[in-house]
Amino acid sequence: MTTGKIIDANALRKIIPCCPSMVLLDKVYLESETRAIGQKCVTTNDLIFLGHFPGHPILPGVLVLEAVAQLAEVLLGDKLNPGGTGDFYVKEYRKVKFRKPNNPGDRLVIELNITSIGSDSAEFEAVVTNSAGVSCNAQGTVSVRPKIQDISPILTFNEYDKGANCIMSIPEIQSLIPHRFPFLLVDYVCKLEGSHVTAVKNLTQGEAIFRTYNDGYSVLMGAVQSEIAAQAGAIYMLSSEDKKGKIAYFMGIEKSESFAPVLPGQQLRIEIDMPDTKSKFGRGNGAVYIGDKMAAATSMLFAIVDP
Repeated sequence: MTTGKIIDANALRKIIPCCPSMVLLDKVYLESETRAIGQKCVTTNDLIFLGHFPGHPILPGVLVLEAVAQLAEVLLGDKLNPGGTGDFYVKEYRKVKFRKPNNPGDRLVIELNITSIGSDSAEFEAVVTNSAGVSCNAQGTVSVRPKIQDISPILTFNEYDKGANCIMSIPEIQSLIPHRFPFLLVDYVCKLEGSHVTAVKNLTQGEAIFRTYNDGYSVLMGAVQSEIAAQAGAIYMLSSEDKKGKIAYFMGIEKSESFAPVLPGQQLRIEIDMPDTKSKFGRGNGAVYIGDKMAAATSMLFAIVDP
């Protein structure tokens, strides 16, 4: 990619393999081979605000991280993934802090610096600001992996399928957390045992949270996997009597790792361990599984606040 130039919205739609509502950059300046600046204008007409949150719109923090990932792809895609033959993804997020909310009317400026680069991966640091100051800090690693086919057999029904052992379905979940379509990312809860929760998210073609390349290959956005874990953790936290009616805010990610691509047609099992704490601040650990294979793991920070 040529440096020292502006890439406008029309060109970005051709580079970023997401549906239009999930292309999270409106303009990019490629300052050098290791630094880029992106802009995202936040508007009340962003479809994500239908579900995050009705009557209290906030741009999800994980979509700020996805904007960072997209900026890295614009800057490094030609070098790390020439021709788009592989899947450009964030292998790891580290030291993520969501410092200020981003609301309709805000304009985000994303500054990305590449701190080291190899043949198939790169380390980055990012700072996201709006007019009120720093909104998000993040570090991480981007890489490229092969595009794979899901040739696993169709699953027989198992203990994690929705059935008699399902303790919460959508009505119960919606009574606890404010997330709605298109950003409610837990379909049902199987178990609540002590400080551990098991939940399920089914994935199907056409969901906006997939990246889809020109060759048709679709894969779940990496940052969204952390959101799935966070929502399952919020369901657990807000199910206790002393926290019902409150809101769980995703405050940060100590570390989030992606181990395998997540594809349409797969059933995700989310296993979360949350602290049994009376404090309004805390941390939890979560993992996302495809069958018995761990696809991602997240260590997250949260706050419980009044609405």
